Amino acid sequence: MTGEFAGKVAFITGAAHGQGRATALALAREGARIAAFDVARPLSYPGYEMGSSDELASLAAACSELGTECVAFAGDVRDDAAVSSAVTATFERFGRIDILFNNAGICGYGLAHELTEDAWDAMLDINLKGAWLVARRVIPLMIRQRSGVIINNSSIAGLRGMGRLSHYAASKWGLTGLTKSWAIELAQYGIRVNSIHPGFIWTPMVEEFLQSQGDIAAGRHAIDALHPLGHMGEPDDIAMGVVYLASDEAKFVTGAELVIDGGYTAR
Repeated sequence: MTGEFAGKVAFITGAAHGQGRATALALAREGARIAAFDVARPLSYPGYEMGSSDELASLAAACSELGTECVAFAGDVRDDAAVSSAVTATFERFGRIDILFNNAGICGYGLAHELTEDAWDAMLDINLKGAWLVARRVIPLMIRQRSGVIINNSSIAGLRGMGRLSHYAASKWGLTGLTKSWAIELAQYGIRVNSIHPGFIWTPMVEEFLQSQGDIAAGRHAIDALHPLGHMGEPDDIAMGVVYLASDEAKFVTGAELVIDGGYTAR
């Protein structure tokens, strides 16, 4: 613990669990104040069901134990009014936003010709449009500061094609494209924008998907075997990547893709 982010403020979507929670706690350990944004009601989607009321409260308590402040907001990244309210309240509370981690997202499976229009729309609205809705509220504040870091949580599916994941891959390729475009647009204001590309990470989303397939242990063993390192990653692996991209050590890094996948895409 170096306290590198003391005095800085991080706004994190999908913060209540998985990679978002791990990142919030990693930044909090280094002194950052946290604004945590996540859905409070159960969010149903084929393969999993998520809700975050208890998790948001738990995260705020954990940050307090680490000696920093966390303000929690229940909202959906598809709801511009909720996003705007949370960003405004964060700025009024802390006077700045230094880091935006666009982490909120869903995954889903299905052949392209069998997907429903609702499944397609939800995937693109949450994973891609949601990131834009949040960023367009945060960017003006960062421009005013003439500093800031935006990190978009893409995926290895945002770098390569993946069968039965066409709508997910489309959303993540779009997020990769947004990252590079924003990096060009915002460099003049001292704002860096990068994407992070996790491989398979052991999160509640993955666990619930494997549960829906009937055998969690067998499913995890099969996915572990796809990685040269022999296992899936953990949320902390992604959190450490975000911490690096947000830090001064990455001051010359923008428009980049940080792949953290246990060697999966190197095969």
